[in-house]
Amino acid sequence: MSTDIILRSVLAIAFILIGALGYWLVNQHLLVRARNNIFTLFDQLPKKPVIVYFTTPDCAPCKTVQRPALNQVSKLFGEKLQVIEIDATERPDLAKIWGVMSVPTTFLLDAHGEARYVNNGVARAEKLMQQIQTL
Repeated sequence: MSTDIILRSVLAIAFILIGALGYWLVNQHLLVRARNNIFTLFDQLPKKPVIVYFTTPDCAPCKTVQRPALNQVSKLFGEKLQVIEIDATERPDLAKIWGVMSVPTTFLLDAHGEARYVNNGVARAEKLMQQIQTL
């Protein structure tokens, strides 16, 4: 009986670790794609951190949570930050090139144009501010 519980616990932990590793690998792949495709957005790098925000007109979390979080971060950082909003329905080519699978998706680029973070799903203002501060 107790060996059965131990075996199930070990299997559960293994599945969690495999899932976390898979998530990390997907995010690393998306960051590499973003780094390789930075000039699909810019002719010249803006020399400041950039948030690239993929959305769609019918995305409820984008309107109710992500957009207010981006507005809050933009007000806080002002001219020291650029936010680029991309409608994935109008620019499916960019969404595909950048590897966007769902909206909202945000990429944070440092002042050198290097993609440093990707957030699949809603990223609250606190998380975005923390990520920007590490750039």
